[in-house]
Amino acid sequence: MSIELPATPTARAALDVATRFCPPALLNHSVRSYLWGVAYADAHSIAYDDELYFVSAMLHDIGLTAAFDSHTVPFEEAGGSFAWAFGMAAGWSADRSARADEIIVRHMRKDVPAVEDPESHLLQAATSWDVAGRRAAEFPMALRAEVLEAYPRLDFGARFLELFKDQTERKPGSAAAKATTSGIAAVISANPLDH
Repeated sequence: MSIELPATPTARAALDVATRFCPPALLNHSVRSYLWGVAYADAHSIAYDDELYFVSAMLHDIGLTAAFDSHTVPFEEAGGSFAWAFGMAAGWSADRSARADEIIVRHMRKDVPAVEDPESHLLQAATSWDVAGRRAAEFPMALRAEVLEAYPRLDFGARFLELFKDQTERKPGSAAAKATTSGIAAVISANPLDH
C-alpha cells in the first residue's frame, strides 16, 4: 500500500480492537474508510490529526458489533461512547477522547465542512464513498484497485444492509433507520466499488 497505517501504540490498539470485534467485512470497511479519507485529504490539502482520524475510523462502526451494540441508543452514539472510553484508557486527554466521540457521531449527521472539523469531514467523505459510492470522481481507479486489493469488500454491502435493517427495527428514530427508509439498499447495490 502506498498509504501506511499509523504505527503509534494507540493506533495499533484501535486496530487490535477492531480486528477482534468486527467481522472481516466490517473491519475492511473501517480500514478502507481510513485510507479513502487520507487520499481525499491529500487531494484537497486538508490538514488533520492522523492518529485521531485513524482511531475514529477503526471504531466508527464498533456500535454495530454484537459486543458493543446498544439497545437504547443509535450505533454511532454507542460507538462514540466506546471511543471516548478507549481514548481515556489510552491516556488521551478528556478533550481528545471527546473528539473521537464527536467524529464518530457526526459521521452519521449532516455534512460537516472540512474547515469546521477536518476529521469528521474526512470520515463522512470516506464512509459515504465506501458504503454508497458518493463522490466517486474523488477516488481514482488506480487508488480503488490498490485499496480493494489490500482490503477487499468481501460481502460488505449485503452485511452492512442487514445491520442497518436491524438498527431500523430496534431503533426507528435513528439515522440508520432514516437511511434505510430513504432507500439506502438501492444505493448500496449500485455502489461502483462492487461493479
